[in-house]
Amino acid sequence: MRHGKKHNHLSRTHSHREAMLQNMASSLILHKRVETTVAKAKELRKFVEPILTRAKDDTYQNRRIAFMYLNDKETMKELFGVVADKIASRPGGYTRIIKLGNRLGDNADTCLIELVDFNEVLLSAAAEKATATTKTRRSRRSGGAKATDAAATTAAPAAEAATVDAAPEATVVDKAPVAEATEAPADETPAASEGSTSDETKES
Repeated sequence: MRHGKKHNHLSRTHSHREAMLQNMASSLILHKRVETTVAKAKELRKFVEPILTRAKDDTYQNRRIAFMYLNDKETMKELFGVVADKIASRPGGYTRIIKLGNRLGDNADTCLIELVDFNEVLLSAAAEKATATTKTRRSRRSGGAKATDAAATTAAPAAEAATVDAAPEATVVDKAPVAEATEAPADETPAASEGSTSDETKES
């Protein structure tokens, strides 16, 4: 019975499959990307990522186990030299699968499997996107705060000017009837006095 055995045998015997994955892993480490089918890429990912994890800790035992799987001195030098330095701070997920479409001959699903830390184009694009998003967020926040502060500062002097302009008008309106009231008796009193003097002259 084959209960729980869900590995894809890729229509190959055990020795053929192990030799193929060994060669593909060496090519991936040396050239940083390999174009193959999706089924082979998924099996290669399960084969090579534990080896990359061991390469982060450069010990004699890890070198022995990695050489047991890869069996190539040039690949070992590249793995424990350049690749280990690049993936030192990454906690897993060292490879990326990018689907390319179907192959013309047999219509198989093809893809590109690559090491994540060695794709400079995507790394630079991600860095630019991160900086662009942070700048726009900061500018929006600061611009909104500045706009509200400017509106508040312009509204305050306008309100003060309106109150200052309205205050003298109110005082003028209040004072005008008082002035008329005081002037009216002054006009009436001379007329009354003049009438009295004219009557006195007539009687005399």
